[in-house]
Amino acid sequence: MWVLRRVLRRLRRPWVLSWGLAALFAALYSCVAVNRHRRVLTQAYDLGIFEQAVRAYADGRAPIVLLKGPGYHLLGDHFHPVLVTLAPLYRVFPGAVTLLLAQAVLMALAVVPLSRWAHEVGGPRLAGTVGCLIGLSWGIVEAVADDFHEIAFAVPLLACAATALGRGRSAAAVLWALPLVLVKEDLGLTVAAVGVLVFRRAARGSGIRALGFGTALFGLAATALTMLVVLPSFNPGGDFAYWGQLGAGKAVGAPWELAGRLFWPPLKWLLLGLAAATAGFLGLRSPLALLCVPTVGWRLIADNPHYWGVGYHYSAVLMPLLIAALVDALDRTGAFARRPDAPGPAPLDAASAPAAPDAAAVRPARRALVVAGLVAAVTLPVYPLHELAAPGAWATSPRLAATKALLARIPDGATVAASNRLAAQLAGRTTVGLVCREPVPSPADDLSDGPQWVAVDLADPSVHAPCAIEDTRWMLGRYESFGYRPVVADGDLRLLRRP
Repeated sequence: MWVLRRVLRRLRRPWVLSWGLAALFAALYSCVAVNRHRRVLTQAYDLGIFEQAVRAYADGRAPIVLLKGPGYHLLGDHFHPVLVTLAPLYRVFPGAVTLLLAQAVLMALAVVPLSRWAHEVGGPRLAGTVGCLIGLSWGIVEAVADDFHEIAFAVPLLACAATALGRGRSAAAVLWALPLVLVKEDLGLTVAAVGVLVFRRAARGSGIRALGFGTALFGLAATALTMLVVLPSFNPGGDFAYWGQLGAGKAVGAPWELAGRLFWPPLKWLLLGLAAATAGFLGLRSPLALLCVPTVGWRLIADNPHYWGVGYHYSAVLMPLLIAALVDALDRTGAFARRPDAPGPAPLDAASAPAAPDAAAVRPARRALVVAGLVAAVTLPVYPLHELAAPGAWATSPRLAATKALLARIPDGATVAASNRLAAQLAGRTTVGLVCREPVPSPADDLSDGPQWVAVDLADPSVHAPCAIEDTRWMLGRYESFGYRPVVADGDLRLLRRP
């Protein structure tokens, strides 16, 4: 019995609890992501694209990505030089699984700073609760199961920056935030928001105030430079590829027209409501919630419906900021007795927070935690983490076995034109392009210029984007008309070989 008590005491230590939870969620994320790749649920857009880029970096080449188009330089799509840091790991362990595991670990690292801060605020129980809230948060769970994306690097950086801000460590917050400009072009706006908060809480005439002002300018300048200069210089069209989706060139119009654009259709209300509930609503009182404004703002103003909802990977960067806002709001209510040995200065905007618990503040604090916990519980069956307990997710169906057999026929190093999901399986060991975009030789040309293999799954539900099913069927017919011989014709699975 004494052994159990000793173990429990050790588990209550901040570093054991935080790193233990991070390891647990890293393992859970890894199981989900790798198993979905095994089941051929990952896609060329985006896992295959990022693997081709990291594979190029690992070989010492520029990130030319055939899946985006012949000769396409990926730094003309989004600005993410941080991917270079994965090249040594990929060099030793080549394959898509390396990217998926790296993403799982990066996402899980957000648990560490937030749970340790929560431990300072309210002890081990609050630390465990906050660690589970961030680990089970719908935005992160959806992202780790949705292929691989560069924002995996942003999640732990944002968690550390927001935690440092909440603990009053302005310089540390800036240092954690600055690398965000190397993750994606829009995150420079979040860096600017960090600078604004640092400037806002510093005393007049202090060096910290100057640091905040400089950080805000740096973030804005970094975004402007990447979107107006760097990305256009690599893009085949000589422009930032997403201006159209952001509504560039549209007239602002009357204020009510702008409001309608921001808050209509109602799908945007779901995003805003679920984000607020993730912070237990109480977190909206924290200045840290303002760090969400840049990301939420460009998503609401964009014309792309994918940005408006709660799917895909777009909300992952919001999760550490919302949970950090919740912890900061809980701390400022005075509902928890702040430990006298807790490191760091007073929390953000909380110089007058009481040292002992405020009984009147306990109820709203508990209500906020219950709301945040309910969000995690309700979204758990909706998002892919529930697949860990689904027996069917671990089985190998005859269809999956047939798909694996088709892929096994394609030798390493071959050139392939493939449909979306099959391309993700081949990106690490072949030179693969999308079947609807791969240039097809004309009958008068030498067929040796065409891909050696054509692999298509006509039942792939993802073929509507980037390749519509009609385009895929049409291209498949063209290859057959040029003499490509069928090797596999198993239902909707097709494998052709160049004569």
